[in-house]
Amino acid sequence: MCPDCEDFARTVLLLGQLALYADMVGADLDFVEAVSQSLAVSLPEPPPGVFLDGYDPDGGPASPGDF
Repeated sequence: MCPDCEDFARTVLLLGQLALYADMVGADLDFVEAVSQSLAVSLPEPPPGVFLDGYDPDGGPASPGDF
């Protein structure tokens, strides 16, 4: 796996684990908020092939229900 691919995969995994932790009873939501923002900002560019050619992340609807 390329170094960027490994960083991307590890960061996405950490975000997923943090989301699971946030749903637990007694989770420290201040911690979740601080760490999730830090992880999201540190997320590297996705490796080639993750998105289809021509994909524009800013060209879609503001939320999944908007068309």
